[in-house]
Amino acid sequence: MPCFPWKMVRSLLQKKMCYTNFRITHLIFGVIILATIIFYSTLNSRQFDIPPLKRYPELRSNSSDKYYAAFQVANSTSRSVQQEKQPSRKNCGFFTFLANGCGSSTNITNVLQKLGEATLISNESTVKIDAENDNIQRIDKLSESQPVEEVKRLIIPTSKNVTSTVKAIPAKPADVTTEKVVKTKDIYERGHMDDPSTITNICPNKGSDVNLLILVTSAPTHREQRLSIRQSWGHYGIRRDISIGFVLGRTMDQRIEDQLSAENYMYSDIIRGNFIDSYRNLTLKTLSLLEWTSTNCPNATYLLKTDDDMFINVPKLLQFIESHLSYKRSIFGRLAKKWKPIRNKKSKYYVSPEQYFPPVFPPFCTGPAYLMTSDIIVELYNKSLSQTYLKLEDVYTTGIVAQLLNIHRINIKEFLNRRIAFNQCNIKKSISIHMIKTNEQYDLWKKLSDNSVQCK
Repeated sequence: MPCFPWKMVRSLLQKKMCYTNFRITHLIFGVIILATIIFYSTLNSRQFDIPPLKRYPELRSNSSDKYYAAFQVANSTSRSVQQEKQPSRKNCGFFTFLANGCGSSTNITNVLQKLGEATLISNESTVKIDAENDNIQRIDKLSESQPVEEVKRLIIPTSKNVTSTVKAIPAKPADVTTEKVVKTKDIYERGHMDDPSTITNICPNKGSDVNLLILVTSAPTHREQRLSIRQSWGHYGIRRDISIGFVLGRTMDQRIEDQLSAENYMYSDIIRGNFIDSYRNLTLKTLSLLEWTSTNCPNATYLLKTDDDMFINVPKLLQFIESHLSYKRSIFGRLAKKWKPIRNKKSKYYVSPEQYFPPVFPPFCTGPAYLMTSDIIVELYNKSLSQTYLKLEDVYTTGIVAQLLNIHRINIKEFLNRRIAFNQCNIKKSISIHMIKTNEQYDLWKKLSDNSVQCK
């Protein structure tokens, strides 16, 4: 091996020639790099295998399942690459290995290509798992509104006959496009599930002192709506001449039944009919309302039927009653004329020709709110039982049946039965306002109680 040219190097360092910034550290660094290259180029029978991809997800207690699954795919793919049959080894150097893999197919290019494929599979798996997790999150969000199973129930005396049989149209029929033609009396079960305290609280002494009975149709799960009414315009129920109650059906959920029993134990203002509470049974709910009134509050002068998304201007309603005391056998409200039955089977309001054949409905008062004199309640209830059932309760009760009984239906413009702008004068001039949210009940009640604004 020839001697290293130390003299030449020394002369370069002394003269520095053209390398003005050349230092001894640069020379040492270059020597180390050269020695490393020579060392690896002289190695014989050595393979440079790429170790398998290792993420050790099991050591991460907080790692997500989707990354764990992705790494499993990558690891399994890398192991399959490593387990392939290895060719015979040849003596080669570092640069030869880079060029052709020492005659083996397991060179860096092939390994990186396969690792790229494994990464692609891993990414696809991650995308699929992300999509599945998104679906699970959507389900979780929907489940937040469902009843919580692990909540301890409040032990409250339940209503009577809770487990009695209910004969009504199913809440979810098998074929929604099929409307069966049945008589109302064949599917309506008489009676209620009320405690005696409820009757006494809503209508004592058969309503002998009650001038206005307000019955609000509500759903079993609408507890917040009922509470907002009690704390706003329903506050007028403390008056001796005004009574307010809520009419509901039954559910198949025992947890909701317990909640309703607890709520009625607290307020004693919930009337429970013997029917499954659903949209298809709204007419049954109105019949239950009429039956309860005729049985427990027959002496009340007027009955207002309304919904739990309505705001009722009770002072304005009392003024209206005072000015219409001479009217008998009448229903007051927003009158709908010349409405045609919907024959589209996919519509929520579908009515078959077998249920109602004429091309036009008789005039009727729309369902969100209507007022009736008490002298028609009993005959309206009895006549309704003998007719062909129709799920459109306002059309059925205040239209078809009322026309058969020659009951007057009178249009009152103050029954808006729609949503309006919430300014104080609009509120003070109206009797009923529709599509009111829970929090808006308090706002309307506050504006109605404010007497600082004078309206013409």
